[in-house]
Amino acid sequence: MGNVQEDRVAIVTGGGSGIGLAIGQRLGSDGYPVAIFDLNAASAAVAAQSIVEQGGRAVGLVVDVADRERVFAAVEEVRQELGRPSILVNNAGMGAVSRKFIDTTLEVWEQTLRVNLTGPFNCCQAVLPDMIEARWGRIVNISSSSTHSGQALLGPYVASKSGLNGLTKTLALELGFRGITVNAIPPGFIDTPMLRESEQRGDFGPGGMEDAIKRTPVRRAGLPEDIAATCSFLCGDEASYITGQIIGVNGGRNT
Repeated sequence: MGNVQEDRVAIVTGGGSGIGLAIGQRLGSDGYPVAIFDLNAASAAVAAQSIVEQGGRAVGLVVDVADRERVFAAVEEVRQELGRPSILVNNAGMGAVSRKFIDTTLEVWEQTLRVNLTGPFNCCQAVLPDMIEARWGRIVNISSSSTHSGQALLGPYVASKSGLNGLTKTLALELGFRGITVNAIPPGFIDTPMLRESEQRGDFGPGGMEDAIKRTPVRRAGLPEDIAATCSFLCGDEASYITGQIIGVNGGRNT
């Protein structure tokens, strides 16, 4: 019989890069066996190997969270390889497509919701039977700081991430008495490849990221590890009285 962490298996979706990679590595260092779900087979494998090299247990699986059948099959693989999942981090998501709402196609709208909202729906339904049986579980949804006040030209993205916040609150109310907590982290201004792409598109204006940093109270961009640290806390026993919360990690840019 292992320790508490070894008996609690974590799944991190979109864990092959950026915030998801940092979360997977942090949970691995915390002692949890970790399953990395990612669309990219190489990224999933490398992420899992990085956890193993640090002395942890991990597997990397190719998963499209919008593919419900594949999600359920992958969760069964996790049960066989690592054990029954009791921690789920819904991090996988489709990036924002900057476009006026009137010009947004139905295809982009539906694809964004399918990945960012139906994906977490699929994953939650796949793991909840194990959590309910164990009477212990942690679900952490990675949403977006854009849900605080909305953001022009990002209608599908903001709508999908706002829906994820709403799902978080609803699940918290339904599952709290079963020992399962559900919280969301909306990251803000985190230095990831996606943020760098936004800078290259000119989303930060002529001043670029330096100007954005000056307007951030803590005067720096966030790191994926900042999100991972908060996620680590929410997955532990000390956070058992925290559920249904939207916990911003954004350097004070949104309060």
